[in-house]
Amino acid sequence: MLIIPAIDLKDGACVRLRQGLMDDATVFSDDPVAMAAKWVEAGCRRLHLVDLNGAFEGQPVNGEVVTAIAKRYPNLPIQIGGGIRTLATIEHYVRAGVSYVIIGTKAVKEPGFVTEACRAFPGKVIVGLDAKDGFVATDGWAEVSSVQAVDLARRFEADGVAAIVYTDIAKDGMMQGCNVEATVALANASRIPVIASGGIHNIGDIQKLLDTNTPGIVGAITGRAIYEGTLDVAEAQALCDLKYKDE
Repeated sequence: MLIIPAIDLKDGACVRLRQGLMDDATVFSDDPVAMAAKWVEAGCRRLHLVDLNGAFEGQPVNGEVVTAIAKRYPNLPIQIGGGIRTLATIEHYVRAGVSYVIIGTKAVKEPGFVTEACRAFPGKVIVGLDAKDGFVATDGWAEVSSVQAVDLARRFEADGVAAIVYTDIAKDGMMQGCNVEATVALANASRIPVIASGGIHNIGDIQKLLDTNTPGIVGAITGRAIYEGTLDVAEAQALCDLKYKDE
């Protein structure tokens, strides 16, 4: 399982939100490239970038920062989400050196777009499912749909989606632990690998994910915890490596 540091971009700065609220943002750095360097030096093997402005505006806003990080670390897998609604945007990011694009809102509203994107960019597409009480939210979490996360995951199995990033909105940014039960249920419900997101506070939360012995959970995204120092990236990754080495 990979520990994946999150770099959330708002107005060119690295921030964290609480429960997805744009007006409840904490700025951690005005130099996201330097922040990426910090996590790379800590031993991370993938980065999770989110264009928060893009998620609300429906098109990339912080694309230059994303490109700068990808150019700085050409061999590091980078996944980017936020405002990805067209094939042209995906092509732009892939050309910039990004490994994976995360389709969220568009995946819920137009599932056929995921099929199209997977066909055009095989192995590059991740679906982001952000849920509240099991129902998928869209448009920067401003709207909650009538679609259940598990049902949507199954819908994408045949498309060749590389992974699903699953976030429980109620947990995100609150550092109260991720929704382990819902994450495991999603991983067991479909053949698509799942990346846990939202609410991770400390090494104990990583241990809880590992203790489920769920092969389908392949990564855990962490944000506020690593910025506020309640979780150490290197220590968390070492714990994951030890778990799978023992097996």
